[in-house]
Amino acid sequence: MTYEFLQQYWWLIVSLLGAILVFLLFVQGGNSLIFSLGKTEEERKMLINSTGRKWEFTFTTLVTFGGAFFASFPLFYSTSFGGAYWLWMIILFSFVLQAVSYEFQGKAGNLLGVNTYRVFLVFNGIVGPLLLGGAVATFFTGSEFYISKANITDVGMPVISQWGNAWHGLDALTNIWNVVLGLAVFFLARILGALYYINNIDDDDLSYRCRRVIAFHTLLFLIFFLAFVVRTCLADGYAVSPAGEVYMEPYKYLMNFVQMPVVLALFLCGVVLVLFGIIKTLVDLTFDKGIWFTGVGTVLTVLALLLTAGYNHTAYYPSTCDLQSSLTLANSCSSRFTLNTMFYVSLLVPFVLAYIFYAWRSIDIHKINRKEMGSGEHTY
Repeated sequence: MTYEFLQQYWWLIVSLLGAILVFLLFVQGGNSLIFSLGKTEEERKMLINSTGRKWEFTFTTLVTFGGAFFASFPLFYSTSFGGAYWLWMIILFSFVLQAVSYEFQGKAGNLLGVNTYRVFLVFNGIVGPLLLGGAVATFFTGSEFYISKANITDVGMPVISQWGNAWHGLDALTNIWNVVLGLAVFFLARILGALYYINNIDDDDLSYRCRRVIAFHTLLFLIFFLAFVVRTCLADGYAVSPAGEVYMEPYKYLMNFVQMPVVLALFLCGVVLVLFGIIKTLVDLTFDKGIWFTGVGTVLTVLALLLTAGYNHTAYYPSTCDLQSSLTLANSCSSRFTLNTMFYVSLLVPFVLAYIFYAWRSIDIHKINRKEMGSGEHTY
């Protein structure tokens, strides 16, 4: 295994984790709909218990995604997580609120009240997908930072990367295209959440409302998603020469799709699956498997976009302050020994996925219904 192969391999693993994370944001999307879908206390309880049995998967994947990035591309971790810390701290804070809300809203002696914790869930459901989408968009639009590896020898201040402004990540929200992708991810999360409710809850009233939500949010999602994709394909991209020099290349991301037909096929297949799951659910009122078609499509689409950002001699984390500070797979990765060691550890991933599949099936063996909410079994 060459060093270049290991770099490419670990970008694939990180991209796959990121794609799975976007799919699992159905928990956040579903939570953002608690009050609009649930008209009664019983209905809201069903909605919360539906996503409450899956929130750990999203949280664990988020942590794993960050850990994999840290281990394989530490310079990105120190630059983005260290420089754009306000953006990431708000995201993490919203997920901490989610965990607290699930665990404490039903506790005896709850001083804040059940609805307060539900508002926290809605906050996470809106802020989480919106800011995560904006953060991913910076892989294409760039961020303001400087890299100086020579600083590592400075005993007094061995800081390699520095942020270019005092906003420390919040400046990402001043770029309209970051906001556009953030909104696309937010509406997609809501669609996925509604699809999951249809699949997981046995209730005709909620199923009808979920389909209405899907129809409206699909239009909004397509507007923002297509606008971002078209703009990205037509814009200049951050290319890397064989010598490692970063330069602007017209239609770079479009050419990445053209020059990597497998990635293009993944993207198109993903888009088709997303639309099929949505349309089939809207047309066939007895169809409740839309979450799996749209979910798999989401993973494939996001995976293709992230591969386009890093493969084919592309700077995956561009700097808008100093072009040569942009991060590439070659200049930001761990040592060959580290990547090689982690390669063998990553072979355990299929076993972990098999366990997740088994646990998921065990949890969802029966659909949630009103009768279960009134039983004495554990509910949120």
